[in-house]
Amino acid sequence: MSVNLLGLDGEGLATLVTELGEKPFRARQLKRWMHRLGESDFAHMSDIGKSMREKLARTAHVSPPRIVSDSVAGDGTRKWLLDVGNGNAVDAVFIPETNRGTLCISTQAGCTLACQFCSTGRQGFNRNLSVAEIIGQLWLANRELGATPGGGRVISNVVLMGMGEPLLNFDNTVAALKLMIDDDAYGLSRRRVTLSTSGIVPMIDRLRDECPVALAVSLHAPNNTLRDKLMPINLKYPLAELLAACVRYLERAPRDFITFEYVMLEGVNDREEHALQLAELVSQVPCKVNLIPFNPFPNSGFVRSPREVIERFNKTLNAAGIVTTTRKTRGDEIDAACGQLAGKIRDRTRRSVRLERTTS
Repeated sequence: MSVNLLGLDGEGLATLVTELGEKPFRARQLKRWMHRLGESDFAHMSDIGKSMREKLARTAHVSPPRIVSDSVAGDGTRKWLLDVGNGNAVDAVFIPETNRGTLCISTQAGCTLACQFCSTGRQGFNRNLSVAEIIGQLWLANRELGATPGGGRVISNVVLMGMGEPLLNFDNTVAALKLMIDDDAYGLSRRRVTLSTSGIVPMIDRLRDECPVALAVSLHAPNNTLRDKLMPINLKYPLAELLAACVRYLERAPRDFITFEYVMLEGVNDREEHALQLAELVSQVPCKVNLIPFNPFPNSGFVRSPREVIERFNKTLNAAGIVTTTRKTRGDEIDAACGQLAGKIRDRTRRSVRLERTTS
């Protein structure tokens, strides 16, 4: 059976090369051709011997997910809907800015966590993505954006903030992360690769030990009572445990702060008392708070906080000594903004059916 080489990290490629009877250094060459140069045709890998290229052609392939649709917003944000088989499709989003290009990628088809304000969470869950499906989003985006060897990097940053909870697909996510920061593959700095989590405490500790990258934590509430309602994962890992894990993570993190994400929901978590509670909550963790204007989706039940409320919330946090920014909304016209990614999921959890019954 032919193996998809996008699913193999450095160790896996080394094993494959050995099994083909070739010298170990060929694995490094192969990795460079595939990931750094974006080549999928073995015949074009000119410094690899002909015999090995013929063996690879018989036993392996380089196949990213298939593009179902390709949408571009007026601000340049680009969203690909990618087929991951069996009726499932996930989103990857490229966000161009003046001094960087950020790719937001998915790690699961759907999500198990059911955060109330997230379109992905309303879709239910089907399965974890494979390493090839995760890293394949980066491989494909580079090709679609016209990245060329020596022509400068189009994608300078990667954020695992797409569909799914990365830490619930830990092994595949970490294997993909290692390729992203591998100098023979994509060569991204650990500081420029950010993993966003809802707060899976044991896995935050594992990530710290195995592959620490920049960490963003979806907080969205300043107390357990409210967070329990908005994010059911808080019932398992409440705020005190989560913040303690963040402090431990900083021991090995590539950045000296944690980013706390906070979606602004009118009348839910945006009052002055919430800002003061939040400032006190995070005061013992070196951090930056990123306020996210809520991005609407059908039947969400939530409304974005008014601009002046967000600005006042921001000022309250800054006055308390908390570095705070407000995220610019990008790509909402093509449903590519934070919280809007829904993809196309064959929901094994039947959550979407249950929600439809309760809202109809």
